[in-house]
Amino acid sequence: MAVGKDEDPVETEFFQVSSTVDREDIASLLVKRVVKARLAACGRVSGPVTSVYWWKDGLHREEEYLMVFKTTSMAVNKLVEYLKKNHTYENPEIVVTPISGGSAEYLDWLRVETRG
Repeated sequence: MAVGKDEDPVETEFFQVSSTVDREDIASLLVKRVVKARLAACGRVSGPVTSVYWWKDGLHREEEYLMVFKTTSMAVNKLVEYLKKNHTYENPEIVVTPISGGSAEYLDWLRVETRG
């Protein structure tokens, strides 16, 4: 479910979107493409991080790379759809978190950079 499709996300203007992949080169490529397309003002790759999760009736422990994007309400759904379409996982983790506040200058910059 994407934010804003069926309901207003409480008029939040800014969002942080996170996802993980199993390879650093894939994470770097996705971040570069998302930012270049202005679906996010910035993106970050961290890792490797260790993830422990249930999948297909088994407990898994894997090294992954965490991608974090900052975006706006105008771009968040397109960003989520882009990640779904271009992700290497069958059921990728894509989590959208509202940003409730922050530096006014930073948020102004975020707004400008996602307008393209």
